[in-house]
This record gives sequence, structure tokens and C-alpha cells, in this order.
Amino acid sequence: MNWRGTATKAIGAVMALALVALVVGQLLGQPVLLSYVTTGSMEPTIDAGDGFVAVPTAVAGPIEEGDVVVFEAEEIQGGGLTTHRVVEETDRGFVTRGDANPFTDQDSGEPPVRREQIVAVAWQVGGEPVVIPHLGTVAESVQGFVEALQFRLAGLLGTRSLLGTQGLAYLIFGLTVVLYAVDVWLSDDRRRDRSRQRDSGLSAHLLIGVMAASLVLAATAAMVGPAGPQSFEIVSSEFESERSDVIQQGTNQTLQYTVGNGGQVPVYVFFQEGSQNVDIQPESFRLGGNDVQNGTLTLTAPPETGAYRLFLTEHRYLALLPESHVRSLYEVHPWLPIVVIDALIGVPFYVVGIVLVGTGRVRRRDRKGSSTIDRVLARLR
Repeated sequence: MNWRGTATKAIGAVMALALVALVVGQLLGQPVLLSYVTTGSMEPTIDAGDGFVAVPTAVAGPIEEGDVVVFEAEEIQGGGLTTHRVVEETDRGFVTRGDANPFTDQDSGEPPVRREQIVAVAWQVGGEPVVIPHLGTVAESVQGFVEALQFRLAGLLGTRSLLGTQGLAYLIFGLTVVLYAVDVWLSDDRRRDRSRQRDSGLSAHLLIGVMAASLVLAATAAMVGPAGPQSFEIVSSEFESERSDVIQQGTNQTLQYTVGNGGQVPVYVFFQEGSQNVDIQPESFRLGGNDVQNGTLTLTAPPETGAYRLFLTEHRYLALLPESHVRSLYEVHPWLPIVVIDALIGVPFYVVGIVLVGTGRVRRRDRKGSSTIDRVLARLR
């Protein structure tokens, strides 16, 4: 294979991964390396439909004035992911504003943004975000097509498991298996020359890599999708109240907190308390398949009266390791167990797949002629 063919395939793979990252990030509500804006509120810095590199807050460092952040808004356009610039930091949170807006988000009714609401920070060079023109426009088109396909297949098969991010992973994995099977079936019996043999090997590695990536995607979705910060609106008042969200200043309210696992694989759930005003017992759970357990949540009203938002962040991990091992990794960094678990799933699958490709069942690919995959890849050169 010449360097042009290799470079073309590498560029195509990077573009495909970028689109997958954007689509999955929107479905998860958590940007995956890349994100984009859908309105003109950040013009002229970021135009509607443009993308940018999104650095997760876990590795982004302190949030500072001037940073462009992606946060879970409560009021802006009915709530959801919003990309605006931090213009001020206060005791109650960050003040944010779109570069094109004459007023801050907080002037229009959005509460101050807490760090727990910020999911990513735009990568900036020289004080300005690195913008990828029209990337969001392409991603929205792909996302619309994929969602329509998921709904159609879910309706035909009568199952909701094909919807959402985990359903997307099932779809990618299924299509990859079908594509590989068709490619083997259509290969003829004539020998290939040595260069074609190298092309065939790359095709097999690529297919198995995509299959392994789809499994990792499903595992990541199962851990990241149901997790994240939970907010509790309370009022610290001078007097007692029968309402559970109105708590007398300096006292606490105890509530039942329900934790569920809608999947079949057991999971560990760890809680990170957003402040000293939040406490949950127990601090972690092990949930079996389709399991539900209850904990005790204690909310303490600050000594000053007023409305407050308290946060409790939930982290979920597939129970593929002993709980003590997962806890040790979690204490180093909440993302580390996800990385290790994904590696435990993806790497063995890829290695075993490569070993099986070398068996007699797949040797027909080493014979002369063009398989379906090879013909498609040849057009990319």
C-alpha cells in the first residue's frame, strides 16, 4: 500500500471518529472530545454549526474568567447543554454570557452556574477557542439520519434497546458483523498478489478494531449515560415547613434516595458530594441486573436564608473488577475506572479477533480478486 492510500484512510478514519464523537456526545449529554454550537449566541467567536475541541472538566483544571464552557443550563432554551463564556466568578457560581448577547445568562433568569454543571471547557489558543467550521452542521445531519434509523429498527423489531447511545453501539456492532460476513462470502477463489494481501490484512484489522470500538462504546454509554450530577433545590427558611424542599436554616432534611440499574450487567455506584450540605449513606452501592436499592440522603440548609442548589454527583462502573480495585482506581481519578474497564473489554476482543482472522475460515480473503471492503477502500486512494 502506498503512503497516499494510508494517509487517505487515516484521514477518513479520523473524520468518521470525529462525527461519532459528536453524535455520541450529544446523546450522552457529555461532549466527547468535540462539541458544537447550534445558535448564534457565541458569534463571531463560534458561528452556529461550527465545532470546537471540548476538554472535559475533570482534566481542564480551574475554571477562569474568559473560558468558554459547556454547561447544563436550567433555564436557557428550556435547559440542556449550552456553550457560553465565563465573565465573572461569584460565591454562588459563575456568571456566563454568549459573546453575541448584550446581557448575561443570569440577567435573563439562569441561576449562577456551579462547577458541577460544567461538563467541558473549549480548548483555547491565544485566548480564543479552536474552531472547526461547519463540523456541527454535518454532525446534526448524521445524527438525524442515525436517530431515524434507530427508531425504524426499534419499531420493526419491537424493542427499545436499539434507542439511545447504547442502541447506537449495538447498531454499529451489528452492521460491522454483517459487513464482515458479506465481505468474506463474496471473496472468490483466486490468489492475490503480495500487495493485495497487505491490503486484506489492513481491512481485517480495521473491521475488528471497529467491532472492538463499538463494544467499548456500549460499555462507556452504560457507565456514563445514567451517571452525572444530580441537583436539589432547597430553601433555607427562618421557620419549619411541611415541604421537603423548605428547610429551617441550620437544620437538615432526610430523604430516601433510590438508585437503579436498568441493564443486565452488575454495576458499582459511587457518590461524590458537592458540598458539606449534602450527605448520602451508604456512599456506594453494588447493583445487580435490573436491581433497585435505596439510600438515605441528608440535605442541610445553610445558616443564611435563601434559595440554594445542592449537588450530588453519581459515578457508575461495570462490575468487571472487584469492588476494592474499582474503588482504588476511583480514588485516583473518577475517570480511571472507565478507562481500565474499557481496556479490559476492548483489548482482549481485538486480540482474539486478530487471532481468529488468521484461521482457515478467513483465508479465502487471501485469494486473488476484490472483496467488497477492498473495493470500497480502493476508491479512497
